[in-house]
Amino acid sequence: MADRLVTMMFLGAWLVANACGQAMDEYQVKAAFVFNFAKFIEWPAQSFKTSSDPIVLCAIGHTPFGKDLEKVIQGKSIEGRSFVFRQVSDAEGANACHILFVASSERKHFHSLWPRLKVTGILSVGEADGFATDGGVINLKLDDGRVRFEINVDAAEREQLHISSKLLSLAQIVKSEKRQ
Repeated sequence: MADRLVTMMFLGAWLVANACGQAMDEYQVKAAFVFNFAKFIEWPAQSFKTSSDPIVLCAIGHTPFGKDLEKVIQGKSIEGRSFVFRQVSDAEGANACHILFVASSERKHFHSLWPRLKVTGILSVGEADGFATDGGVINLKLDDGRVRFEINVDAAEREQLHISSKLLSLAQIVKSEKRQ
């Protein structure tokens, strides 16, 4: 079953890339993964004011695939919720996000950003070594040329996010490292 889900996620990524008329590259795959993660996440009820509020996908920092993220979510919806993409630069902007992609350029600032967020229910996704063990929820990484992901279940719990067991079965589960 897990292999089938991975195949479906990669097939979805491939279809998105081909629909855009482009060869598949690392960032298109990562963008498709970020979109697909939303299918397997249940946000806390207070994350949305109404049943039709969009899922707000944000990127903070310089990311080479912001445009890919926009293309992937354009015209898409999950359970009646459309997507909106925003580039944000600080905690104030990030407070309005449901999914926050933290570019590798912002990894050093992640610890100072996180305590300033005033809401729970933000799915943080990064792409830097140690992002998930530093308290991010999902980290995308390259492994033998393939995009893989880690999930920090403690961070997801802190954010009151329920992650489908199907998605968890595909991930490498990590714990937050204790800081002195």
